[in-house]
Amino acid sequence: MATPLKILFADDDLKYSILLKKFLEREGYEVTYTGNGTKALEQFPVVKPNLVLLDINMPGLNGFEVAEKIREQDHNVLIFFLSDRSDKNDRLKGFSVKGNDYLAKPFYPEELLARIRERFEQTICVETEDEPYSFGNTHFNYATNEIRMGNSKTLITSRQADILRLLVRNLNKAVDRNLILDAVWGNNSYANSLALNVQITYLRKALKNDLSVGIVSLTKKGYMLKG
Repeated sequence: MATPLKILFADDDLKYSILLKKFLEREGYEVTYTGNGTKALEQFPVVKPNLVLLDINMPGLNGFEVAEKIREQDHNVLIFFLSDRSDKNDRLKGFSVKGNDYLAKPFYPEELLARIRERFEQTICVETEDEPYSFGNTHFNYATNEIRMGNSKTLITSRQADILRLLVRNLNKAVDRNLILDAVWGNNSYANSLALNVQITYLRKALKNDLSVGIVSLTKKGYMLKG
């Protein structure tokens, strides 16, 4: 099973960002957008992107500061800077914080697309076959959508697997409801919010035989997988 390449995109220019987000989504990518650096950092461990697109001039944390903090957590994710600051010193700064590329605005969306494809080449879809998880007495294989407890096996849907993976990666930590909706559905509409409630119910049933784990609802926050 393969999942689309995931992009976390942070830029405070809303109109421009929505256009670029839609362009990338038409090309088959999953794009999570945020308008500032602080929110980008909050979403990074939940979304687990393959690529991060950062504007430099943003309220709160600027793009360089976000990149530095991301590198403290992840040395492998690709980081592209998209900025109207084209000075040589800014470019050097971008690479000094271990950015992988730097595009000066304005640029054609097709140019960004070409650079993404060049970096990922034949891996527009990222294989996840070697991604097993264990918590409590449960073993979860994201690649096959299987939950195993001892000799019993339960198959869940791909969407349920996406939700469970977010929760497992943040085991015993609160995961914001809107972050789940953005990462799995692409937006936090009312209809998707209702759908999330249903999927959580199914996941709880799938995990019910392991009394050492459970999905806890956090009022006005989201969910936590305890295990």
